[in-house]
Amino acid sequence: MFLLTWFIIINQLELVIHCALPVNVIRKVQKECLEIGDSNRLLIALISDTGMRLSEAVGLIRDDVVLDHEYPHINLKPHPWRSLKTAGSKRQIPLVGAALEAMKVMHGHSQHPFLFKNYTNKNRCNGNSASAALNKWLKPRVPQGCVVHSFRHSMRDRLRAADVNPEIIDDICGWSSQSVGQSYGDGYSLAQKFNAINPLRKFVVFHTKYHPSTYLR
Repeated sequence: MFLLTWFIIINQLELVIHCALPVNVIRKVQKECLEIGDSNRLLIALISDTGMRLSEAVGLIRDDVVLDHEYPHINLKPHPWRSLKTAGSKRQIPLVGAALEAMKVMHGHSQHPFLFKNYTNKNRCNGNSASAALNKWLKPRVPQGCVVHSFRHSMRDRLRAADVNPEIIDDICGWSSQSVGQSYGDGYSLAQKFNAINPLRKFVVFHTKYHPSTYLR
């Protein structure tokens, strides 16, 4: 009985760890997130089209986001309140689709240095609280076993389906290099990564509502 219980638990954990979201579900969630337009929903929209880890996104500051550029992007780097998982996690992440729309809204309506100030300040970054809140909202909207981290797994599938080079996928999402050879050189340029991820922007830009009571203060 003990072994059976652990087998069930392990299977459930595997389901959560490896669950990827169907594209039609991603689009539906993105649409609703941009229509609601509060900070939690904009956080989901950001993650959905970048494949960022939740802690990476939650710890962002305004200056990390570069919109006035040929290739809008995020300069992801460690901060005193939020470290990064690996050395390869420090990277430039192109902004397209729902992620770009979310960042335009947040930049346009707030001058606060922390993008997600409900979870982050100069002393700490509370990814666990963010995870609990986002997963509670997502639960009735996504397949069983899927969570906010599932957007990251889905990003690999979506980029693979677009025939993107696996090395570029790793570079965009900050996964460790699969071979020693991949670790040599300066990696891919921002332009190369932007062009690789740009097909994912096939996304209807919905009117993004803005709720200052839940975001700007």
